[in-house]
Formats: sequence, structure tokens, C-alpha cells
Amino acid sequence: MELGWLLWGTAVLLLLHVLMELSPTVNFALRIGFYCLLCLVSSALAAAACLLVNGGRTVKNMRIIRAVVRTFKYFFGLRFEVKGLENFKVEGPAIIVSNHQSILDMMGLMEVLPDNCVQVGKKELMYMGSVGLIIYLGGVIFINRKSTSSAKMVMSEVAKTMVAENVKVWVYPEGTRNCTGDLLPFKKGAFHLAVQAQVPVIPVVYSSFTSFYNPKTKLFTSGKIKVEVLPPIETKGLTTDDVTDLSDRCFSTMRETLFRLSGRPS
Repeated sequence: MELGWLLWGTAVLLLLHVLMELSPTVNFALRIGFYCLLCLVSSALAAAACLLVNGGRTVKNMRIIRAVVRTFKYFFGLRFEVKGLENFKVEGPAIIVSNHQSILDMMGLMEVLPDNCVQVGKKELMYMGSVGLIIYLGGVIFINRKSTSSAKMVMSEVAKTMVAENVKVWVYPEGTRNCTGDLLPFKKGAFHLAVQAQVPVIPVVYSSFTSFYNPKTKLFTSGKIKVEVLPPIETKGLTTDDVTDLSDRCFSTMRETLFRLSGRPS
């Protein structure tokens, strides 16, 4: 009986392997499915560890989450080449802004995430089972993107908290995933936050995923991701009148860096 199950299991695995080799769609679906399963299982295990070690919701849990997620790249054959980590070593709090490409961004985020850093995310993430739980325990700040007044109120509170608790805040200024190999126009919330708190903005740029990951063409293979942490941009002395210029400067610098890292002409 056991031999029969072993033979059937081997046959199924061989069939899946052949289908993955022959069909990009099957390969994509299986790899995405495995990624989602990995996220759910790992989140449940990490949540238990966070509760045992730190007792509840705190940015300290990000160290545990970071250690777990950093193992994901080995399952998918992804390699990271990181430069500029020394630019995170600023005195006091800061706003970190980066490009946002896909559900795989979590791996890139945890590859370089500094200590005492929380992310800003949409409140819908809270309802994603064990993933929502671990995000909550990690101290992620949730905003309602459908309510402008609510989002502004939350960001105002974030400004006070980041200064009082000396934490860095990670924001995706594009506001949504963008796997085109370019940047979407930036929303100005992160830059208003930086000016209000008078803290530096630290841009982080990830090379385009399009050479190994593209949902439209069902592409998902192994690949290399280049990451560059750019020098901080000071905001001391700036006012709300300077927010547009600050946003534009970050956009231009990050877009130029994105093209350079991706081997694409400007």
C-alpha cells in the first residue's frame, strides 16, 4: 500500500515537472501558488514566535519576520545585489520610499529592511489570514486609501509617532503595484509626512523584475535583483510649498536609477 502511494506521488511530481517545463502558464501558476502557501505557513509560524518573544504588536517583531522572509529567495532562485546600505545610518527617524512592482516585493523589502522601521500599507491587508496577522504584529501602519481624510489623519499621527518613538517609515509612493519596468507618478503623502516631521527622505530602488517575473506573459523564473539605497534627501527648513519639488526630485532620481540598474536607456 505504501509503495503504491509512493509510486503515485512520484508520478504526480514528474507530471508537474514536465508540465512546468512545457507550459509557462502552469509553471507560473504553480510557483505563485507555492509562494502564497509559503507566505501563509511562514506567517503562522512567525506569528507564534512573535507572540512568544515580544508578546504582541511591536516593530521589534520585524526582526523575526525579516529572518523568515529572507529564506524565501532560495526557494525561487532569486539573488540580490545590494548597494548603499550605509545610507540608512541616519540619526533619528526618516521616510524611506521605494518602487513597488509585485507581490514579490516583500522579499526585496526584507532583504534590506533596517531595524526600527515600519511600513505603511492598505487596511485590506489585515484580512489576509495569517499574513494579515503577522503584518499587524510587525507594526505596519494601515490606511484607508478610499478615504482621503482618514489617510491624512493617519499620516499626521504617523509623523508624531515616528519622531516620538524614533522609527523609520517605509512608503511606496506609487500607491499600487507597477510591473512595467517604469515608475508611476508619485502620490505626495510620503513627502508631506517627511516635511511635516522635518526628517530626511531615503530613496530605495529595485531593478525591474520584468526579465524574470511578468504576470501578463505568465513568466516566473529565477533571476537577479539589484537594489540601491540612495543618499538621504534633507527636508529641514522645507514647508508644504516645497512638497511638489521634493516629490519631483525623488521621482527623477529614482527613475534614472531604475533604468540604470535594469540596463535600460533613460
